[in-house]
Amino acid sequence: MRSRRTTFSFLLLLAVTVSSASRQSRALPKEFAGETPAVPEIGAATAPRTDAELIAAAREIIASARYCSLITVDAAGRPQARTVDPFPPDEQLTIWVGTNAHSSKVKEIRRQPHVVLYYFDREAQAYVSISGRARLVADAKLKLKWWKDEWQTFYPDRADYLLIEVRPERLEIVSVKHNIIGHDKSWTPPSVIFK
Repeated sequence: MRSRRTTFSFLLLLAVTVSSASRQSRALPKEFAGETPAVPEIGAATAPRTDAELIAAAREIIASARYCSLITVDAAGRPQARTVDPFPPDEQLTIWVGTNAHSSKVKEIRRQPHVVLYYFDREAQAYVSISGRARLVADAKLKLKWWKDEWQTFYPDRADYLLIEVRPERLEIVSVKHNIIGHDKSWTPPSVIFK
């Protein structure tokens, strides 16, 4: 039953971005009542948002999700995704991730620094996708600043601990709670371009 609910929630999130010929809202089946927030009418237009409003909503989703997927590109040009435990974004929305210096993601970033961080909050029916440029950082002071004590088991002497700094280039967001949804025909989500 759990996977059925997860699938339904994800499909519901996608559905809010699709136009409906009848433009009528659809009621949730009884078994899902109370589990998901009210959704905008299918095909309803989302109000234009400023970059500041989109970024504020994105920060809220990122905080709720905590973990995210880091997506890189391997030597064969195939995307590779893994779950990471990033630090909260700084003032410029730069995101720091700790990793093992010998991991495949490090090799992939050395070859191709363009990455995506994908945060998903199932309960709020929201996601944030941040495309950016990654940089590998071995600076001792920054490694001390961006450290979680719970990682001591993985990096007993911190010799293999390395940082990934992701500077955002583009942010995309969908949030039912904030009535931030994709274009009714193309499903294109609202976005922010960083300079």
